[in-house]
Amino acid sequence: MKNSKKWPLVLFLFLQVSFSIAQVTITINSIPTNTPVADDIYLAGNFNSWNPGDSKYKMVKVGSVYSITLPNGTGEAQYKFTRGSWAKVESTVAGANIANRTFTFGSTQTIEPNILGWLDLINGAPDTGSTALKNVSILSNSFYMPQLNRYRRVWIYLPSDYNAAPNKRYPVMYMQDGQNLFDAKTSFTGEWGVDESLVKLEKLGDMGCIVVGIDNGGASRINEYSAFVNPAYGGGQGKEYMRFIVETLKPYIDSVFRTNPDQQHTGLAGSSMGGLISLYGALAYPTVFGKVGVFSPALWFSDSLYEFAKNATVDNGILVYYVAGSAESSTMVSNIKRMDDQLKLKGLNSYQSSMLIQADGAHSEWFWKREFPAAYQFLFNDLNTSLTKEFEARLNKNTQLVPNPASNYTNISSWTFQRLKVLTDSGKEVFRVDVNTGNYKLDVSTFENGIYYVELDFGKTKIIKKLMVAHH
Repeated sequence: MKNSKKWPLVLFLFLQVSFSIAQVTITINSIPTNTPVADDIYLAGNFNSWNPGDSKYKMVKVGSVYSITLPNGTGEAQYKFTRGSWAKVESTVAGANIANRTFTFGSTQTIEPNILGWLDLINGAPDTGSTALKNVSILSNSFYMPQLNRYRRVWIYLPSDYNAAPNKRYPVMYMQDGQNLFDAKTSFTGEWGVDESLVKLEKLGDMGCIVVGIDNGGASRINEYSAFVNPAYGGGQGKEYMRFIVETLKPYIDSVFRTNPDQQHTGLAGSSMGGLISLYGALAYPTVFGKVGVFSPALWFSDSLYEFAKNATVDNGILVYYVAGSAESSTMVSNIKRMDDQLKLKGLNSYQSSMLIQADGAHSEWFWKREFPAAYQFLFNDLNTSLTKEFEARLNKNTQLVPNPASNYTNISSWTFQRLKVLTDSGKEVFRVDVNTGNYKLDVSTFENGIYYVELDFGKTKIIKKLMVAHH
């Protein structure tokens, strides 16, 4: 009974020791010589939602020494060092991505790591000759693809408010031919301007989207971009390539960046062979990908994809957007219609797919660049669940009818709208068309002189513009 009085003191000492053991101090042993003196260094990890500029996890600098003592914790911690953003994350000396650092609370009290390099200060990162916006960075110059035993450069675009909204999560689109998406310097025959397009849409009120661009494999491109073999051209490694995206790249992106990882918020897109593999990936992994942008797809490559689609599961939430030029090839349009018909036999509803065939369309980056904003809006507009008054005001301001007054036609430019109606001053409907475009040439040559109202339906909101018709 006498010893029982000692138990509270023993328990107190045990808890004190346990808490002190759980606390970890990190002191950086060395940093790259080109680290800007004025820059702060931060920890970003699973303990702070991977926030790269969290002031609570800024290293304390005393002289040339950076150190931080973390709050008490339990279990395994994963983390990386940054200089305030993911564009300035640590890397290897050569600029390659490094795996997440780890430690276990309770097993270590002091950690003394070395920082070998910074992604934005490596020669492989976008430089002053790049046309990529500051939202774009190279995630890794040599991201390992274990399913193919290869390495690949991977780019990432982060929305404009990513650092300013630390609690916000974003959808993700995985795009093929990454070197052509953001930077004219690395592109084949011109960039898509994905970053510029998304920034413009964000200014209009779009919620933003993370884009992961995966460089093609050069000589391995055709092999990786088809799951099926063409006897004359190759192919057959597409299954492994998609496994890389689903099993390796996507889990990494979801662990490091603030994503919404579910199917509704995850998309694939690509052009030509890249469109082919994107469509295959959406069909092969219907619970992973809910959106697919198919630009000028190389459906001629193998009939096996049609058979695969015939036996695939088509999710009732998937959205598919096709775009191509009518003169790209003799089979381009018919192949797209054949695939769309096959998917509709599997249960795809008419509103789940959109097919835009342009007379001036070409098998070229300039065409895909022009059509990307409309494709993105069709695929991701369902996620813009709340359109603010500010958004509607911007939308109204940016919707233009030129010329106005009009005698023969007026060009309507806006965010991509789904339906256009024209009403007389008395409210009578005189014209209606279902479209999926942000640009429309409205023929008014048969309209009588007078005042009309053009109603644009964007799905979640409508705006009305006044149009004067005056024939000379």
